[in-house]
Amino acid sequence: MTQGTVKWFNAEKGFGFIAQTEGPDVFVHYSEIDGGGFRSLEENQRVEFELNPGRQGRAGQPRSGTLTLHAP
Repeated sequence: MTQGTVKWFNAEKGFGFIAQTEGPDVFVHYSEIDGGGFRSLEENQRVEFELNPGRQGRAGQPRSGTLTLHAP
């Protein structure tokens, strides 16, 4: 799994971006957040994720697959 930090996330629209340690920013959609209930992310939150090969975000950037949150 790859680690990164949430750059920004719009809970109303259900998507945002993760900054990887190395490589381009990654598009994330709320449906990829592991867990039940209301799924959202906070700016600067550390996360662990799998890249989803073959799927891209709106501007062609990489897209995340399953995303796991780190405890603060």
